[in-house]
Amino acid sequence: MNKNKVLVAAVLFFLPAERLTLRDAETGRLYAAYPLEKGEEFSITFIHSVNQTPVTDCYDVGEDGMIFLRKTIYYGFGAGVPSDLDPKTRLSYEEETGAMVVSGLDQEIPAFYLFVGTVSDHTLDIGGEEISLRELCGRNTKVHISYERVWPFQS
Repeated sequence: MNKNKVLVAAVLFFLPAERLTLRDAETGRLYAAYPLEKGEEFSITFIHSVNQTPVTDCYDVGEDGMIFLRKTIYYGFGAGVPSDLDPKTRLSYEEETGAMVVSGLDQEIPAFYLFVGTVSDHTLDIGGEEISLRELCGRNTKVHISYERVWPFQS
């Protein structure tokens, strides 16, 4: 490998990259930064506190770098789950799993906060990997989730 290629590789290694970041909402401390290309999906699943069934919120990142809530998947009606739909959304049922899917949400979210469950966990699914937010951040932690440019070794 010639010196120019080595130099280019070294420079690229140290450039910031766009990541889905999870930070402590109070201190700004970086818990984790996950590679995520624009258009790629991620989801967060939790157990609903009233009806005790899973709820999954599905997101992706638009070309402008904004996070979009695209759909919500749930398995039982109850307080805090959609029952009245906006005309632009659709409710469908998956017969095999019994899931109810509200799609067409397309809600732009620059960033959002999440309180990690005390009783049940929140699980981040990104790039085929499932991450326990309770293990990563701790119970009852307020987490700030955003899409941002992160420098290597940034904390």
